[in-house]
Amino acid sequence: MTSTAAPAAPSTPGRAPAPRLGVIDIGSNTVHLLVMDARYGVRPVPHAERKIAVRLMRYLDDDGAVVAEGRRALLAAVDDVMALARESAVEELLPMATSALRDAANGTEVLAAISERVGREVLVLSGEDEARLTFLAARRWHGWAAGRLLVLDIGGGSLEIACGVDEEPDLAASVPLGAGRTTRELLPHDPPSPQEVEALRVHARTLLAPVVDRLAAVPAPDHVVATSKTFRSLARLAGMQVEAVGPDDRWRLRLAQLADWVPRLARIPAEGRTALPGVTPDRTYQIVGGAVVAEETMRALGVDEVEICPWALREGAVLQRLDRM
Repeated sequence: MTSTAAPAAPSTPGRAPAPRLGVIDIGSNTVHLLVMDARYGVRPVPHAERKIAVRLMRYLDDDGAVVAEGRRALLAAVDDVMALARESAVEELLPMATSALRDAANGTEVLAAISERVGREVLVLSGEDEARLTFLAARRWHGWAAGRLLVLDIGGGSLEIACGVDEEPDLAASVPLGAGRTTRELLPHDPPSPQEVEALRVHARTLLAPVVDRLAAVPAPDHVVATSKTFRSLARLAGMQVEAVGPDDRWRLRLAQLADWVPRLARIPAEGRTALPGVTPDRTYQIVGGAVVAEETMRALGVDEVEICPWALREGAVLQRLDRM
């Protein structure tokens, strides 16, 4: 579990304090609460954050249903982040679920239990919704000067791809190539065999082919960015830190750097990968799957380099809510 808190945002004379919004992202890997002080037209300021690793994919039975142990782990994580939401005096809560519960055979039942815990219905995002919200966050972060954006996001259950020149992408696609999903389905051994890695490559190319065709029909991007913990971990492992305005670390990742690391990463057992920069214990079992998907995606889309964007789905949800206020 990770938890951080930020000092209260400075107030502007004559302006009421910004509303405090909380986003609970119930994903394939984690239950993640982000609390922000946010007002329309003003940069959202993080107040507190808590992330609890659940790795829901490991709690699915052969029929794709969440088993009882997984349900208990998930609800315990929700209770934990709700305690921080109450402590942080969140005024409005935005709970949302993504690929794992969207696709689970008993997802409706589990979502009902979560909704009871949080006091409101959990919004189940489609894969395209995930892509659009992540694209919105990246657009606001990088600004109009970035031109046409291509945004890549590898989650636990799915890969999202979006491209466009405005705040609403021209193309938003979701592919079942998440790091957790591909590890569970195609990389059963630790470390995976070369044959398993190659099978994942072929699988990824097959699923990416329709998206590649769709992207061929829209103008080429001016700038390619990647979000998600998988890409951030890979950038810290194989990429390079670059100078940028502001206090946040900025990273870039080149396809050549990633391709050089993937076979080496695949030969290291999961418990040994945590000694590598950027690979955390909650991601070590699926980092190979994520790395192969990242490499094949960049290769299929003709992308030589990505810039890591600090904002992603949760920030996109806050920005969309502000726009609708």
